[in-house]
Amino acid sequence: MSEPRFDFVTCASPAGLHRMAYTEWGDPDNDRVLLCVHGLTRTGRDFDRLAQSLASDFRVVCPDVVGRGRSDWLSTPALYSVPQYVSDMVTLIARLRPASLSWVGTSMGGLIGLGLAGIATFARMMHATQPRPQAWAADQDIHFDRMVLNDVGPRLDPVALGRIGQYVGQSGEFESFAQAVQAVREASAPFGPHTDVQWEELSRHVYVQRGAKWVKHYDLNLALPLASQAAEAYSTGEQILWNAYETLDCPVLIMRGAESDLLSEATANEMLARHPRASLVTIPGVGHAPTLMDEAQIDPVARFLLGR
Repeated sequence: MSEPRFDFVTCASPAGLHRMAYTEWGDPDNDRVLLCVHGLTRTGRDFDRLAQSLASDFRVVCPDVVGRGRSDWLSTPALYSVPQYVSDMVTLIARLRPASLSWVGTSMGGLIGLGLAGIATFARMMHATQPRPQAWAADQDIHFDRMVLNDVGPRLDPVALGRIGQYVGQSGEFESFAQAVQAVREASAPFGPHTDVQWEELSRHVYVQRGAKWVKHYDLNLALPLASQAAEAYSTGEQILWNAYETLDCPVLIMRGAESDLLSEATANEMLARHPRASLVTIPGVGHAPTLMDEAQIDPVARFLLGR
């Protein structure tokens, strides 16, 4: 079994510089890159099992989005938003210099992928009408080979968003790791059935020991921009995301938990209708979101990414 490597990339925001940590699996010289981006309060270590299964085919890179895990926290909480996350991913991709780039995005990670796709499409449109700088290289374009959207799409249920937002800002301190695991079991019950070992894996990188306590391994200020979002902003964002989704020039796999309250069955079917290269896998007994930890969930993702 391959072992991961750990590194950081320095990114910029209007508030200054920050470091984004990432875990990397597979041959570091492999220019076939798979980027796996996690959900709102999770970390890149969520993809350990998926990464291990694909490390012989891809250089698998799993970042901790800023404010989570081993990455820095932002001094200005208002910057915890998809545009900043997209900017950070552009910086990471520039370091990786992939010849081909595939994407697995769970929940928020899928929205970041769509945001990045929208920017890449706009850039290609501009390049088609304006001459490029002489120093511009063709491999500076961002193009996706394949994209997996794990229980996320352009239209998200506002009630489910409210449920998730309420959990984000809750502090939660525990005397033992076992208590932290129990808290994850309760808060993440929609993930569906998992073994005791899997629940421990799902807890180990989202709780960290500080002094005598086990505390959440993310900035609780992530909740602030969520609370300030107006209904109009969601409506505008949905239109932008639909446009980005429809202009994705690659095969798309939509993975949906059959009991998901965030990505409805109707929206998943609309996504199929609005993208000619989209396919859908529904995971029974799971809500938001499939964790990609067992073979029943890993296999369809791996087969899709490998073009099988």
